[in-house]
Amino acid sequence: MSMQRKNVELCWGLLFGILFGFLLHKGGVTKYDVIIGQLLLIDFTVLKIMLSAVITGMIGLHILNGLGLVQLRPKAGSWGKNAIGGLMFGFGFALLGYCPGTIAGAIGNGYLDAMTAGLAGILLGSGLLAALYPLVKKGPLHWGPFNAVTLPQLFKVNQWVVIVPLAVVLVMVLYLLEWAGL
Repeated sequence: MSMQRKNVELCWGLLFGILFGFLLHKGGVTKYDVIIGQLLLIDFTVLKIMLSAVITGMIGLHILNGLGLVQLRPKAGSWGKNAIGGLMFGFGFALLGYCPGTIAGAIGNGYLDAMTAGLAGILLGSGLLAALYPLVKKGPLHWGPFNAVTLPQLFKVNQWVVIVPLAVVLVMVLYLLEWAGL
């Protein structure tokens, strides 16, 4: 890949990152009270924002893939990687009330807790993983491996046979959340 193309891709990534952060802010999910409300199951703003992002991203990426503008490359994984990553994510989320994306948005809003504890947590978690990686790379990270397979590949169907019904179900979930006043 040429250096110029790589720079263009980085610029697009930066632009979409800024747009995503702006939308997180406008949706209110960079506020501690909104995130805690989601964790207490009394405010479903975070779920609504994330479901909207999943629907938009799922459809958008597959359209871009179909046009040849992006190439989807799912990676193989393991239950061990998911468990360790989930525990680290969950610990930080429960301790501070932010996830990495909302920490970045909260820092952009100037929230002191995100600037101090949030940033420290990201650096500490990254450093901890880097320090422990040699110990876990051949052990727990490889427990329960699974292949890089998408649902359309698994069911041996066209991607839209899975995407359209899944998008419809997710839109119905959003509608039901609104209808229930959540």
